[in-house]
Amino acid sequence: MKYLVVLNINPDVLNALTEDEQQAIFSGHEKFLQVVQESGEFHSTVALAEPAKTSVVKVRDGVPAVTDGPFLEAKEFLAGYYLLDCATPERAQELAAMIPDASIEGLGVEVRAVIHELGL
Repeated sequence: MKYLVVLNINPDVLNALTEDEQQAIFSGHEKFLQVVQESGEFHSTVALAEPAKTSVVKVRDGVPAVTDGPFLEAKEFLAGYYLLDCATPERAQELAAMIPDASIEGLGVEVRAVIHELGL
């Protein structure tokens, strides 16, 4: 079964870390990728631009309108995800615990089962 491992980022939390701590996060993601690629559980991953570089499209009365950024009230935003193919939800959770973001106060890693997928 596939599991979406969602990475939500709070810039205030990241900015409070030292440069060494921030570098450890990036190194930890590289190690995580190596583990899931070697185990055959890796499917794909994406990293997303910060909200300031995004746009929102809304169609009202058949007319599309594009505005800058989502401008949500929340401090956290979706930064990216890993799509993993694991035998059990427990294995997906075990792998998610290896992601450095999971060990940082104020951050977390969400694990969600994929119930439907269309491929190209």
